[in-house]
Amino acid sequence: MSHALKQAIALLSVLATVGAASATGHAQTPSTGSGQALRQSSGQAYPSKPIRMIVPWNPGGTTDTIARVLGQKMSEAWGQPVVIDIRPGASAIIGTEIAMRAPADGYTLLHANMAQWATNPSFYKTNYDTLRDFAPVSMVATAPQLLVVYPGLPVSSVQDLIKVAKAEPGKLNFGSGGAGTLAYPAGELFKMLAGVNMVHVPYKGTILALTDLLGGRLQVVFSDMPIALPHAKSGKARALAVTSARRTPLVPDMPTIAESGLPGYGLENSWGVMAQKGVPRPILAKLNAEIVRVHNLPDVKDRYATLGLEAISSTPEAFVAFIRADAAKFAKIIQATGAKVE
Repeated sequence: MSHALKQAIALLSVLATVGAASATGHAQTPSTGSGQALRQSSGQAYPSKPIRMIVPWNPGGTTDTIARVLGQKMSEAWGQPVVIDIRPGASAIIGTEIAMRAPADGYTLLHANMAQWATNPSFYKTNYDTLRDFAPVSMVATAPQLLVVYPGLPVSSVQDLIKVAKAEPGKLNFGSGGAGTLAYPAGELFKMLAGVNMVHVPYKGTILALTDLLGGRLQVVFSDMPIALPHAKSGKARALAVTSARRTPLVPDMPTIAESGLPGYGLENSWGVMAQKGVPRPILAKLNAEIVRVHNLPDVKDRYATLGLEAISSTPEAFVAFIRADAAKFAKIIQATGAKVE
């Protein structure tokens, strides 16, 4: 048995067993404590001024889009603006560290995704540690990625793509929104399990990668659903499969990569809201209760579904457990595939 095959078998075992700590179920709203505990030193109840929600990714991306949905609902309920503060750069590290240094008063939130807790720790030396420096409040969404190809590429299935990639090793390029994004390990895992050689091309955002694919300058992209799905529906890109272990009700007719010839393949993106470590527990509880309320609203669920996302929520404790499991899972994938930042 070859070394590569042994790696693949071991990795499939990891993918099959990890995820028991998933926080995708709807949460029970935690107690908000006494009203007195939510009174601030000024004597005003929280929130008494605008809340800043830092999005450490490019404008127009998935994290930005869903942060604005949440921010609008919070503003309507609380009568205080929720200002979306876009701080992209360095695989979300710049914005994450800005959020980390903010006062622990509940007025600066971080709208994060799995890069912050699952992939960045394996690729970069950061000044932040997710569970040391942040208080996870709630998950907000989950979704598989969509494997799309340039329509001019003569493939209509995952097996077709594998055949073309094997026939011309190193000729196909797959793009991602950067090494820290899910697309990079998703592509490397695909390469390892399929036994093909495709060249990774990192971009400063998935939108830029998809733009090059639409223009024929790139052949393959593992993309967030909200970004790629409209182009797949219009025929400007060809969708081959989703990256999740099981089909998603968001696009029920789309096969998974696993059922298309790579059994055991299964990766999903996830998003959540965090505050700084040290934010008073009653404020965290109020934030959690509001996020849970918003993500149970039918119009929010419908809005997310049109984007190719599932609106979810969780207790802070379940979010912490999910982060730990997700980080361990991706650390093993990255090590097994040999993925690294060039």
